Amino acid sequence: MTRNEILNAAAGIIGAKGFEATSMQDIANAVNLQKASLYHHFSGKQEILLALLDHALYLLTDRMEGVRAAALPPGEKLRQAMIAYLEIITAQQGLASVLLLEYRSLEPDLRRQHVMRRDRFEHLWRDLIVEGKNAGAFHCEDPSLAGRAILGVLNWTVTWYRPDGPSSAAEIADQFTNLFLEGLLVRSQESVD
Repeated sequence: MTRNEILNAAAGIIGAKGFEATSMQDIANAVNLQKASLYHHFSGKQEILLALLDHALYLLTDRMEGVRAAALPPGEKLRQAMIAYLEIITAQQGLASVLLLEYRSLEPDLRRQHVMRRDRFEHLWRDLIVEGKNAGAFHCEDPSLAGRAILGVLNWTVTWYRPDGPSSAAEIADQFTNLFLEGLLVRSQESVD
């Protein structure tokens, strides 16, 4: 049994039941270990939770940095970043639920560590918007607020997205991108010319 196998099982259980309702015994049962054996891998639930949060941020940051490095126009970079983000959180819904809903369960010192990492990830979105603004492609008064708005829209998808639903994660991300880039207002032909 590896740490990753334990973490995968823990993500599913915590994502479904919540951190407080999940016991070390639940996790041990899911991976066919004795509870005492689980403590050879992790000191407790707090360490498991922090490892899950770190892993989720690593996956998201890695994809985001790949998109940011691509030689694409700003609008397409934003589209690709939103698609990548949504594909990860919908493919790993348990892990995404833990990331988005359970960080408050961390003890204060661990929460501070996590929030610093999460803030660095959020800054990647802000920097993407600043890049588009500097290129003259985006009009935005507050890139940090815009980044948070995008993440807010994407994050809550984890509460309603269903893999067997009518749209794929990429199709949903594409619609969200259009909404952010083009808005809801119909523009007359005169204002477009």
